[in-house]
Amino acid sequence: MTQINTIGLDFAKQVFRVHGADAEGAPLFTRRLRRAEVLPFVEKRPTCLVGLEACGGAHYWAREIAALGHEVRLIPPAYVSPL
Repeated sequence: MTQINTIGLDFAKQVFRVHGADAEGAPLFTRRLRRAEVLPFVEKRPTCLVGLEACGGAHYWAREIAALGHEVRLIPPAYVSPL
């Protein structure tokens, strides 16, 4: 399997969208996760860059994901596009 280089998280109230990409930016997976499934899912992944849209809850998730060893970057909402 190709190595996951980047993970993108799109927040919602209960169901989050998770997108994974390799070093070239080719999509590897897209999944829907419930709030309780996000941290266990990210914890199982190898250390990588995780991009989050800057919003009210993003700083909480950024701290939790960074504590798992990932590099976290908050992205301004103007640069985030829906799939």
